[in-house]
Amino acid sequence: MISIFNNKEEIAPHAANIFIAAAQNAIQQRGRFLVALTGGSSPVSIYKLLATPQYKTKIDWNNVFVFWGDERWVSLEDARSNAKMSYDYLLSHVEIPKSNIFPMYKEGFLPEEYALEYEKSIKGLTGENGQFDLILLGMGDDGHTASLFPGEAVLQENHKWVSAYYLESQSMYRITLTASIINKAKEIVVVTFGENKAHALNEVLYGDYNPEKFPMQLIKPLDGNLLFLTDKAAVSG
Repeated sequence: MISIFNNKEEIAPHAANIFIAAAQNAIQQRGRFLVALTGGSSPVSIYKLLATPQYKTKIDWNNVFVFWGDERWVSLEDARSNAKMSYDYLLSHVEIPKSNIFPMYKEGFLPEEYALEYEKSIKGLTGENGQFDLILLGMGDDGHTASLFPGEAVLQENHKWVSAYYLESQSMYRITLTASIINKAKEIVVVTFGENKAHALNEVLYGDYNPEKFPMQLIKPLDGNLLFLTDKAAVSG
């Protein structure tokens, strides 16, 4: 499903309302809300909105458990860190226990080691089910999502829920949820906008199935909902 807005500014309140509804529903039904956040610039306005009194008071943050969809293997103080961005605009402004937050980086670990630890943390909350209530994703203009980049071996990973690898094109390690666990989620919301996303979005939605080139095509929920939130510029093609 795809929802098209006039501009990116209209996306934030809609996404924030989805976040709140998913949290309220999960906490009411199961006593907790398990969410994976996304990084980059796309969700900043959403996080800012969720941090305002009008929105944050609608969520019982004591029962919210926060993970990430992917991360650059950099310290939590690094400006490139998805976790840092999420703290800056959302997590530092809500009453959530520190023990409920699981950054995708830990000092003293190798990336591959921490990928195993991260998977254990998820299983500690979900068991073998591995189901998130909500996963937020972005999409790059090359059709990648999380750290599932075109042509990388991680695209064929069907067993691990979390994988770390060295991305040659960026000269750095990345750690990411794999498509196998993303597709278990109850709700997956992809926030992508702007004219530079038009070609990739068109290929992902309507082109031939070629996830090696457009990894977003791997995201096909097993028993959940997939929603793209986008703007007119991104569907101009």
